[in-house]
Amino acid sequence: MSQSVDKVALRETVQKFLSEAEQNLLQPTLDNQEIRQEIKDLLVEKNAVLVAHYYTDDAIQELAEETGGVIADSLEMARFGANHPAQTLVVAGVKFMGETAKILSPEKTVLMPTLEATCSLDIGCPADEFSAFCDQYPDRKVVVYANTSAAVKARADWVVTSSIALDVVEYLHDQGEKIIWAPDQHLGGYVQKQTGADMVLWDGACIVHEEFKAKGVLDLKTVYPDAAILVHPESPESVVEIADVVGSTSQLLNASKSMSNSTFIVATDRGIFYKMRQASPEKRFVEAPTAGSGATCRSCAHCPWMALNSLEMLRDALKNNDGEVFVDEQTRHKALIPLQRMLDFNVA
Repeated sequence: MSQSVDKVALRETVQKFLSEAEQNLLQPTLDNQEIRQEIKDLLVEKNAVLVAHYYTDDAIQELAEETGGVIADSLEMARFGANHPAQTLVVAGVKFMGETAKILSPEKTVLMPTLEATCSLDIGCPADEFSAFCDQYPDRKVVVYANTSAAVKARADWVVTSSIALDVVEYLHDQGEKIIWAPDQHLGGYVQKQTGADMVLWDGACIVHEEFKAKGVLDLKTVYPDAAILVHPESPESVVEIADVVGSTSQLLNASKSMSNSTFIVATDRGIFYKMRQASPEKRFVEAPTAGSGATCRSCAHCPWMALNSLEMLRDALKNNDGEVFVDEQTRHKALIPLQRMLDFNVA
């Protein structure tokens, strides 16, 4: 059983931000050494560190490396920000990542290049509707994916990322718990199938991963017959079933380094290619095809909201304290409990 969402309204919201993202991608930021140096100076001046997600553009990932920051998945971003001594965290990613940083480090200033960078999973799981959904199943543990608002996390018993979702649900299943899962139905279905847990799934999906199609991947496999197929579990079940490796961004990155294949077909956001190519320059990485091509597709294997992060916006955030993230104290206190469970969870 799942909860329906207004997918027409969600698609309209996506299209609005997609047009802004396309404009942002045209900005010549990658070689703008003046802006890069300005950002470096501001990071030192503001006692700040740059925390960037794997899905941000190459220029931002490179800058994070050069300045002692980190490029990571959302779990490691959370850990890094909480443990780093910097007084200001600059989170290049989407809004829930900035909120998570603020929940874990309320004493720090948390800035984002833009607060308009959100997530289809977050938008598609409004806190009030989700809370009412949970009230229908009072005997179940509430497990929410990190790609949710602070308010949704505050309603949860556990927060998970894709890297530990299987382990946490297996642990709860072994304890005899039944589960409410939100918001990604594809990841939830994958976890349910792998663990055998009794799960009620919220009806949500990532606009990037939902666009991958098994037929397109198999057609591409005929071009690269020796390629390994790497798939993020937010993808549809038909795509997951043909994968050689299914895993989180960090797990797919590790697979690309450790496997002997010279070519990989990758079904996740193409932002991960920066670290994959850096780690294995001799290997070839090919985007898995989406439902459309060029201007006709909704995602084209790159999150439109991640693309809103730019060097110019990053500089302005540091210079003017633009994009500061706030979480009210009551919500923060409630959301901290399941987030801390996630951070403390020991994978066997």
